[in-house]
Amino acid sequence: MTKSELIQRIAELNPHLYHRDVEKIVSTIFDEITQALAVGSRVELRGFGAFSVRKRGARTGRNPRTGDAVQVDEKAIPFFKSGKQLRERLNQA
Repeated sequence: MTKSELIQRIAELNPHLYHRDVEKIVSTIFDEITQALAVGSRVELRGFGAFSVRKRGARTGRNPRTGDAVQVDEKAIPFFKSGKQLRERLNQA
């Protein structure tokens, strides 16, 4: 599902809301999650999961074209851990 499909689905389920308002709400939620992660905070959505930031250390990589060693700097990557309710729903028999 893309962001626009999510907005469309929420708008369909909430006909009392204008499409532009739903779009603003979804964008605001994503922006707030992004800003929280940018400062190193953890974002937990009960029943869904938690977003956090993990550090990937500096390392020596390889250029796939030439095979030469390349130094890769340390970087922060987003990490998602699914919640218990989400896992249970995905694994229903």
